[in-house]
Amino acid sequence: MEEYFICPECGSDDVEVIKERGRELTLRCNECGNVWIITLPKLIKVPLIVSKHERSFRTSVELPEGEEIRVGDIVETEDDEVRITGIELEGDRRVERAEIGEIRTLWGESLTYPKVIKVSIYLPKGVTQAFKVKVGRDEEFVVGEVLEVGGYTFRIEKIKTETKMLRHGGARADKIVSIMGHSILRARARRSLEIY
Repeated sequence: MEEYFICPECGSDDVEVIKERGRELTLRCNECGNVWIITLPKLIKVPLIVSKHERSFRTSVELPEGEEIRVGDIVETEDDEVRITGIELEGDRRVERAEIGEIRTLWGESLTYPKVIKVSIYLPKGVTQAFKVKVGRDEEFVVGEVLEVGGYTFRIEKIKTETKMLRHGGARADKIVSIMGHSILRARARRSLEIY
């Protein structure tokens, strides 16, 4: 875990470690010459289950003892960035936030994998065609946008995010659970989505 330090005198981040003894560091600011000592918090290895679509992997992450972590926070493992989606304490109790030392297991979603979103296209006669599509996490989707999936062209009417249903506006794919809309004929799609 890479550390960044700020000089308490001048606020510069041009700081170098000049001495290291265990968790105690002596630092010097290259801007103003200030020298000070800090003690890094003890790191605790916390079990982490990382979801990569339908597959999950067991790993662990080292986090500073005594600090608080919340659902939605992002942690770094050796080879991934993971958004925390669940925190489990002893007795299988799930909470929205907890102190690092209390946690039995963290659950998270890999941010290096593309996002998988459900798409429901409403066809004539009450038929619904459903797909799962793979998109970049930074892609934006907007109500009213015309898309193509699996040979069907449709206009987005609703976007379900992790927290609400949108009938206006848009959202980043990273926060979207599903997209819904009616099929349309003779319309040109703005983009085509890849089926997962």
